[in-house]
Amino acid sequence: MDPVLAIGIIVIVGFIFGEIAIRLKLPKVTGYILAGIFLNPGIMSFMPHVAASRTNLIINLALCFITFSIGGTLQYSRLKKLGKGIIWITICEAEFAFLAVVIGFLAITHFFISGPTIGWFSTYIPLSILAGCIASPTDPTPALAITHEYNAKGNVTSTIMGVAASDDALGIMNFSLAIVIAQSFATNAPFSLYSSIAVPLMIISGSLVMGALFGFLLNIVTKIVSKESEGVLIVVIFGLLSCCFGIADVLKCDALLATMVMGVVVVNFNPKQEKIFKVLERYTEELIFLVFFTVSGMQLDFSVLPTAAILIIFFVLFRGIGKVTGTICGAAIAKSSSNVKKYTAGGLIPYGGIVVGLALLMKQNPAFTGFADIIVAVVIGATVISEVIGSVCVKIALKKAGEIK
Repeated sequence: MDPVLAIGIIVIVGFIFGEIAIRLKLPKVTGYILAGIFLNPGIMSFMPHVAASRTNLIINLALCFITFSIGGTLQYSRLKKLGKGIIWITICEAEFAFLAVVIGFLAITHFFISGPTIGWFSTYIPLSILAGCIASPTDPTPALAITHEYNAKGNVTSTIMGVAASDDALGIMNFSLAIVIAQSFATNAPFSLYSSIAVPLMIISGSLVMGALFGFLLNIVTKIVSKESEGVLIVVIFGLLSCCFGIADVLKCDALLATMVMGVVVVNFNPKQEKIFKVLERYTEELIFLVFFTVSGMQLDFSVLPTAAILIIFFVLFRGIGKVTGTICGAAIAKSSSNVKKYTAGGLIPYGGIVVGLALLMKQNPAFTGFADIIVAVVIGATVISEVIGSVCVKIALKKAGEIK
């Protein structure tokens, strides 16, 4: 099939499924992923296998914009207004979810995955670490949709929205550290303080510096082209984001962390930050999300589903336990109200967004070839389940908190 025709089919089918998802009161992202599963070459034989396998460029370009936008939510003045309650809950629920999935998967994966080349150091430990690092983020889309639909207002609503918008950043930081540690296990590299501590710190430091440099460069360039059209602004952002991601990748830094930091610098130090992020939201976000998540659904390998199915259920369970206990702990430390302590966790169940991209980046790493398809299947399956369950949980939580009338 002609590649241009394949892209056209992906966009049209993704759009249709997104509209169906809205009619079913589900986030568009869920519809896009289901569209990708529907178009998977394993189901639709007319779709070429290369359409699913040769999509790294699309995935990486989309991740540039997504992580930049995530960085754009971390405005200092906004975080200061949110207060210590949201900060403590974000830290605790994100890290408790990470730990719950790591510990849970270490306990169960050896019962469901076996083979002559599979062992603790080559598979079970790195797989558990990688699964844990992608358990932290929350998809804010269902909470945002329900808040707007029912005009919900109150402390629980504000806390859910603040935490859901902030924990993606912690998820990316967890991912940056987990990739290095998991890779050392998967490749049977001998343990050393240098490779276990110094290397991750250098990668993270390099990513921070790279993101900051390109962020300030974008700030300078936007001053120079201040009178130009919005089209010129998109060209500048696209070019510098791609360079930041690409150079960070070449230098073996964490490209996602670098582009996220770039967004943080822009939102905090660029006087035109509101215009920059509004332009991206208005002109590029819809198409990027549609193509990215539809292509992500096409990555699903049906041959690993028998193994992945049970792991999906355990992943959703362990992540939920981590979110609930972390929220209660964080609210207790911050001395938040009893309503916040009881009901906030219900709004943090939705899952998806950036985690799909993180899983696909793992798949690009040759060190994780033996189990990367399982992680992708777990993430896609957990996204679909958690988005459906999560939407209901958000509504119930806000209703019990008395913030939906």
